[in-house]
Amino acid sequence: MKIGISLASAYQVTHVRDGARQMIDRARAAAHAGLDSLFVGDHHATPAPYYQNTPMMGRLLAEWDERPAGALFLLPLWHPVLLAEQIATLACITRGKFIMQCGLGYGEQQFMAMGANMKHRPSAFEQSLSCMRALWRGESVSLDGRWLFNDASIAPLPPEPIEVWIGASVPQALERAARLGDAWLASPGLTLAQARDSIATYLEALDGLDKPTPPTIAIRRDVYVAESADEGNRVLREIESRGYRGFNTEALVIGDAESVAEQFTALGDLGFTDIIIRNLHRDPAHAVASTERMAEVKAKL
Repeated sequence: MKIGISLASAYQVTHVRDGARQMIDRARAAAHAGLDSLFVGDHHATPAPYYQNTPMMGRLLAEWDERPAGALFLLPLWHPVLLAEQIATLACITRGKFIMQCGLGYGEQQFMAMGANMKHRPSAFEQSLSCMRALWRGESVSLDGRWLFNDASIAPLPPEPIEVWIGASVPQALERAARLGDAWLASPGLTLAQARDSIATYLEALDGLDKPTPPTIAIRRDVYVAESADEGNRVLREIESRGYRGFNTEALVIGDAESVAEQFTALGDLGFTDIIIRNLHRDPAHAVASTERMAEVKAKL
């Protein structure tokens, strides 16, 4: 089993440079802990600071090595030629494999701010992905669809193929992930029972398409690795009392290194090959400490 990290990009800070610095600190901790992959997310037109993925990943790669790295992109919000160029450039900076995580996106305000139509999300997603893959192969591409452009090509090209992980939850989206993706990225809000049902639906979709099971089936998990079992129980009680992002707390992974390793093993038993952690603790020092303790978790797996 591989353990990667998706760094938080939103920070409530007094001085905006502090948020960027926290992301760099967390990437450095993830590198030292021996995590297997590094990612950042994607969101736009936010009222609070949200550090954008392309420039941040360019900086964070200075803390990383040849292990895979990548970013999530909400494809309907990006012009496919621009995004293909941005990702190809990041792939040239990355010393190893670059992974594009992608999804449809949500939020009417975000779509309006970016000049996109939420009703067009599925078709825009598929058109964008098809165009970008052709551009990365060095082809000249024209599109008369959700975007309009002619004879586009890009340079530099990625030094190796871009791997595409598609985020999906509902059956129709799981079929799309099976049909178009190199891997499926499961939602962090799934309980263990829901994850079991979803992976079964995904595998059924692959069978229906006569496609083999891919080498990677990934799931995101919001995690806190506590110093002790007592601290883990205390953090869990605090979260249960105030709530957490509308999640069922059964979807959260909280505990000492032994407990976290056991919960990860349960996900591995379902068929997940990669767990992409997200720090759930609000305090910067606790978030970094939790990431550092992931080295203990990996040693126990």
